[in-house]
Amino acid sequence: MSNRYGDSNLKIFTLNSNPALAKEIADIVGVDLGKSSVTRFSDGEIQINIEESIRGCDVYIVQSTSGPVNEHIMELLIMIDALKRASAKTINIVIPYYGYARQDRKARAREPITAKLVANLLETAGSTRVITLDLHAPQIQGFFDIPIDHLMGVPILGEYFLGKNLEDIVIVSPDHGGVTRARKLADKLKAPIAIIDKRRPRPNVAEVMNIVGHIEGKTAILIDDIIDTAGTITLAANALEENGAKAVYACCTHPVLSGPAIERIANSKIKELVVTNSILLPEEKRIDKLVELSVAPLIGEAIIRVHEKQSVSLLFD
Repeated sequence: MSNRYGDSNLKIFTLNSNPALAKEIADIVGVDLGKSSVTRFSDGEIQINIEESIRGCDVYIVQSTSGPVNEHIMELLIMIDALKRASAKTINIVIPYYGYARQDRKARAREPITAKLVANLLETAGSTRVITLDLHAPQIQGFFDIPIDHLMGVPILGEYFLGKNLEDIVIVSPDHGGVTRARKLADKLKAPIAIIDKRRPRPNVAEVMNIVGHIEGKTAILIDDIIDTAGTITLAANALEENGAKAVYACCTHPVLSGPAIERIANSKIKELVVTNSILLPEEKRIDKLVELSVAPLIGEAIIRVHEKQSVSLLFD
């Protein structure tokens, strides 16, 4: 196997969630993707075979735990077990999108904390490090007792909007929880921020109540970490235009885009939706309004820095 990187002990493998991103990351690092196969027994059980020696190697597995989330988590856990039993030196999990992260605390009685459960599963299986991107809540880092490198998508989104040379920008957080994220993008674009005060009567159902900040006559850029059913973001975009914004853009790191999301975005006041490729999007979701940016250079650089024992914090800016 050819290795342009120059260290044959660095191996990158992919599973089924986002092989295109894994290939891009491997090309940036300068290695070929490791040889492995994921098959199914007739009853649907997952079978994984690693088709090259990884004894004593530092292995990086690229797998977003996006939909079908349970399948992708099981693939990852079984792959970790296979690598551990094949005597990998380190097992580094690269999770561009960390699923089950929205249940990160007990908001009501008798609720699970799934973000912690998934962290426990990954550690128990044998992973030695996690590299991830824009966790839904930063405190999820504390759910792990192994090193975790938490990369940020805001600089990638910010560079794109800087290149558009938009005028009279205001960065808008669709809820109170996203203010820190909006502030980071606002700092990069040297723009003010506004906040949408909304009430959520139940999960995946949002109701816009009020806009805090000056948006009249401005180009509004909505930013979120995840867009799932797109109810929040499209309601927010429509409210911004009704309140005098001259144009509305939206961006997020993780385009989950489930259920009615694409139809809602297509019919909304959003001029352009900018996302990253942390989640593999099927062709039917690639509408004209959607712009996809790659996180491969960021993750590839992080892998090289981790492998060479250099600082990763330089990538946060």
